[in-house]
Amino acid sequence: MAAMTSTSGSGRPLLNRRLAEFGTTIFAEMSALALKTGAINLGQGFPDTDGPEEIREAAVRALRDGRGNQYPPGPGIPELRTAIAEHQRRRYGLAYDPDREVLVTAGATEAIAASLLALVEPGDEVIALEPYYDSYAASIALAGGTRVPVTLRPDAGRFRLDLDELRDAITPRTRLLLLNTPHNPTGTVLTRAELTEIAKLAVERDLLVVTDEVYEHLVFDDGDGTAHIPLASFPGMRERTVTIGSAGKTYSFTGWKVGWITSTPELVTAVRSAKQFLTYVASGPFQYAIAEALALPDSYFTSFQQDMRAKRDLLSEGLTAAGFDVYRPAGTYFVTTDVRPLGEADGFAFCRALPERVGVVAIPNAVFYDHREAGAPFVRFAFCKKDEVLAEAVSRLKSL
Repeated sequence: MAAMTSTSGSGRPLLNRRLAEFGTTIFAEMSALALKTGAINLGQGFPDTDGPEEIREAAVRALRDGRGNQYPPGPGIPELRTAIAEHQRRRYGLAYDPDREVLVTAGATEAIAASLLALVEPGDEVIALEPYYDSYAASIALAGGTRVPVTLRPDAGRFRLDLDELRDAITPRTRLLLLNTPHNPTGTVLTRAELTEIAKLAVERDLLVVTDEVYEHLVFDDGDGTAHIPLASFPGMRERTVTIGSAGKTYSFTGWKVGWITSTPELVTAVRSAKQFLTYVASGPFQYAIAEALALPDSYFTSFQQDMRAKRDLLSEGLTAAGFDVYRPAGTYFVTTDVRPLGEADGFAFCRALPERVGVVAIPNAVFYDHREAGAPFVRFAFCKKDEVLAEAVSRLKSL
């Protein structure tokens, strides 16, 4: 069969113009490089161990009992929707009706895509915090929206939001704010003061907000009171906020693809209208298992955070010893570094050479920026790996 070309016989590009700027993701490229070279992959954010045994067994039990082997209900199984609503109530004091205000999705990525397809009209402006997860830009493009980046900038050991810059970015065409806290890739956790001002802006300008909170249980209190606070809990925000959650990061089952949104009946109905034509439904047996996972005692979440904090410290200290400038994250499981102290300036070139140089894979942060020059010297490493893997990676990086 003849090889597929990038244009049709008439010369028209095959790829929809809205996606023309998006090629193979950096994660696929770097993971392929890790396989080719046998390097330690600290690029893509997936754990190298499975989550709780009792939750795996819950999935097996659901399979054997014939629960979820056929199409689950469109909004998600009632047990999971109830567990999500209870989780929001118990953790944050937010009350949601599991029948009308909760929607289960095929991971957070589908939740983001469905929310933007449902809520954004062609020409609407969508503000996102830069650097941002790559699916944000693609989803905004698919919806026909115009993305408007507001850049988090390094300051005193963390990446900070300039609220004046955010305010100035809002125009009469702004429809929606797309926020991510805890923030991937920088590890920033927006503070109560920052969230208060964002809420005031959203109410004042009558904006919708989509908040990606998949790392809600990966927040590290280093004695400074850092905590995850849902934006929907602020005055005037519940009725205009779509909150996105996911089981993958919290329980180390990223392949199960169980995500969800919580919002008002009107917003959930709108998002469901788009979601039903994407996957329709997904992850049937795993929904039953995640319903049980959400009911785990607080001790699970505390232990999980402590374990990941220790991994963060192990990798951060090793990267510092290797010569990087390190921005120790307040949340997520990624560490952002600056390669300039190593005599480097181009994160892309650095990451593409790193597997051959020392046998480690990382991700150049510039792929998460519209303003590529702003992210050029920054490189992201994932620490959601076994301690011995992190220790070996640190040992290799010291040869730099």
